[in-house]
Amino acid sequence: MTQLTAPPSVTSTSADALGGPWPASARTGPGGEVLVGGVGLAEAAERFGTPLYVLDEAEVRGRARAYRRALPHADVLYAGKAFLCSAMADWVAEEGLGLDVCSSGELWLASSAGFPAQRILLHGNAKSPEDLRLARRLRVGRIVIDGPAEIARLAALVAADTPQKVLVRVVPGIAAGHHAAVRTGVGGQKFGFPIEGGDAADAIARVLDQPGLELVGLHCHLGSQITEIEPFLQSVDTLVRLLADVRDRHGVELPELDLGGGHGIRYLPGDEELDVAEFAVRVTDRLAVRCAEAGLEVPRLIVEPGRAIAGPAAVAVYRVLSVKHTADGRTFAAVDGGMSDNPRPVLYGSEYTVRMVGRRTDAGTARVDVVGRHCEAGDVLVRDALLPADLRPGDLLAVPAAGAYQLSMASGYNMVGRPPVAAVKDGRARLLIRRETVEDFRLREVGR
Repeated sequence: MTQLTAPPSVTSTSADALGGPWPASARTGPGGEVLVGGVGLAEAAERFGTPLYVLDEAEVRGRARAYRRALPHADVLYAGKAFLCSAMADWVAEEGLGLDVCSSGELWLASSAGFPAQRILLHGNAKSPEDLRLARRLRVGRIVIDGPAEIARLAALVAADTPQKVLVRVVPGIAAGHHAAVRTGVGGQKFGFPIEGGDAADAIARVLDQPGLELVGLHCHLGSQITEIEPFLQSVDTLVRLLADVRDRHGVELPELDLGGGHGIRYLPGDEELDVAEFAVRVTDRLAVRCAEAGLEVPRLIVEPGRAIAGPAAVAVYRVLSVKHTADGRTFAAVDGGMSDNPRPVLYGSEYTVRMVGRRTDAGTARVDVVGRHCEAGDVLVRDALLPADLRPGDLLAVPAAGAYQLSMASGYNMVGRPPVAAVKDGRARLLIRRETVEDFRLREVGR
């Protein structure tokens, strides 16, 4: 299976390389250390404190380049909701990717970082008037229309002589994704216009009637953490039929087709991940065949990977605060982070692997539940982890595949504060995002 990897110059090929789900540069060092991007995780924890997110710049860039190689004639947009900061915006822009945002906050950050507005796509199921006004003011390249109210709302902001390019998000009726909460390609949920029943056709007709809106294509998103290619092929079949129907009804051939993202990665060593090279070949071939059968020009393909670029590039580092052995034989290692910086285990039952770093031991292994510090019994990061039997307070634990939907979904629960992010590259580390402090919480108060 073809995997997305960092460039050879930063990929360890020695026997001590850790392999997936760790960054390609991750390798073991002396004294139980683990190095990412040439920087020891224990060293980074000592410098920046814990909890800490260590982000491998070369891994991000390598994965972005792999998408560009696999899909040279498509538009690849990084899904900023996975994780976004100014440095990430810089890296994906420099690697030739566009950006998919879903709020005025993400849009402002991208714009402030200098990301080209024409390479930005805005979507979301409940865009506020402020979201749309900002998108128009910044002249974003595409806006995805997700609900009936957005058609009139956006049309009212647009003059006919400066039309806004839009796509209509449709629901193809295809179930895909690792959890029911993220399966967005089926009916009965909040996103898009279902094809079945005619809602999508009605929305398309309404958009075409608006002189200030230039309908350039269809958009769909099936779900998250999809590791099989077949659902995307089914989506191509369904959407090409809809493209042909639009041509037959309205005499318009839409030039773009956005299949969204949701490309799955490894969280555990034995996990499957989406083979992007195979995805590119099979999807583009299927699109060409179905368009030929329908007598359509092949539309320009758009994909929106987020997790597949950011997820494997980061490692979360925690410090053990306590180790508790219970009467029923269970062991709990409580760390200084938890559900406030990684809500995925609580939300989706997500599984991770974990490794002690910074100390070598000859002790055997024991099964340990790695738990967070928050006031919830469900605040468990990793269940039944195999860790050294002599694990003790002060030890460091590293959790890979931490780059997507962790800090972007982080909260201020118990006023613990969100962790910092340090970028590593070629043996150097630099802080990208500082730690959120108690003072940050206090400064939001305006009265008492």
